[in-house]
Amino acid sequence: MFHKVKNVFPISDFKLNVQFSEGVTKVYDMKPLFEKLPVFRRLQQDPALFACASVDTGGYGILWDDELDLSCDELWENGTVVKTPFDGLMAFSDATELWGLNESTLRKAISYGKLVNGIDVCKFGKQWVVSIDAMEREYGAASKR
Repeated sequence: MFHKVKNVFPISDFKLNVQFSEGVTKVYDMKPLFEKLPVFRRLQQDPALFACASVDTGGYGILWDDELDLSCDELWENGTVVKTPFDGLMAFSDATELWGLNESTLRKAISYGKLVNGIDVCKFGKQWVVSIDAMEREYGAASKR
């Protein structure tokens, strides 16, 4: 499966709230890594460094500095799914990448009524979001998932 990290937010007790482009949010507990991989103990010893977690270029993981990073696969496989009001939603840009489509294809689907505004899609400011269920209904399984 193909996974990309969209956002990461360090939270209490050395956990990370990780949002994936697939519209899933997981919480990843760093504490087991402190024992397995001593290099990660730096994060435990320096909470300010831990708080600096950011998404790696391209969304393939998260990083703190040149020595500390985690892959999106590790975060996906060992994170715990948490429910949010935004589960199952993704930006048009993420949907087009996962399904191998152009954004214009999705915009045309809205104008033709294939994707219904307010049910399947919604616009927030300049950004359109679409439900994964609607994408799968209209375009089948994602090609890169």
